[in-house]
Amino acid sequence: MQYPPSELVLDSSSRVYHLGLHPQHVSEKIILVGDQDRVGMISAFFDTIEHTSQHREFVCHTGIYKNKRITAISTGIGTDNIDITINELDALFNIDLVNRTEKNVKTQLTLIRIGTCGILQPEIPVHSYLLSTHALGLDNIAHFYQISFNREEQLIGNAIQEAVRFPDNIRPYLVESNAALTQTLASEKTYPGITVTSSGFYGPQGRQLRIPNAILRFNEKLTGFQYEDHRIVNFEMESSALFSLGRAMGHQCATICLGVANRPKLEFSKGYTNEMNSLIEYVLERI
Repeated sequence: MQYPPSELVLDSSSRVYHLGLHPQHVSEKIILVGDQDRVGMISAFFDTIEHTSQHREFVCHTGIYKNKRITAISTGIGTDNIDITINELDALFNIDLVNRTEKNVKTQLTLIRIGTCGILQPEIPVHSYLLSTHALGLDNIAHFYQISFNREEQLIGNAIQEAVRFPDNIRPYLVESNAALTQTLASEKTYPGITVTSSGFYGPQGRQLRIPNAILRFNEKLTGFQYEDHRIVNFEMESSALFSLGRAMGHQCATICLGVANRPKLEFSKGYTNEMNSLIEYVLERI
């Protein structure tokens, strides 16, 4: 199969359209961040930097950290941007961009998202490391792909649906992170659990300003959810698309977030630059 120009879009320099990258610019080990400024925070730890670029919100720095070649890319906010990022990163490695055909030998990428999040369990302190074992997708990205979900994912997802009672027009899906990669990031510093990936920052995360919320006591229902040893620990906005698309393409994906708000306790960080730097170094040591 040959991918036509309208489907695999390249710019005039044969770079993937949104990321603005050639294959040689990117490592197989990739850290994804939402915030453009966070890319420079990551590359500040590199021993050497071999590539820097920016196209739209997609900032890319590739370099060497302790003999490991690592790329840091900003995705912007939301699962729609993750859809773009993951498809174009996969194309860089697994599609021949000259002939526009799929390569016979595939490259598996390691994709780790470092983000910020809202904590949903009152006993977890602000500035803690939240490690996603699963993501509950309140977005619709996975619904546009042929993606299969295993029995455990379906059972936990159904249990959450029963506990929250989502409206008929919201079809959440639950997807697991890569267990081996997530275990690599685990330690006594991390709080593992289910992450809710929201399609927005306000109503979809239970915040109410001038418009009433459609789901009453939404956050309380999420906080109180328990299925066997699974509980929901945080809100963020990217992981469900990362886990579902990444797994379907054969990549290893994980998310670890710095908790900057404790929603049940109505607390928000007064500043977290030092804590984010510590989390970045924590991940770089383990990737």
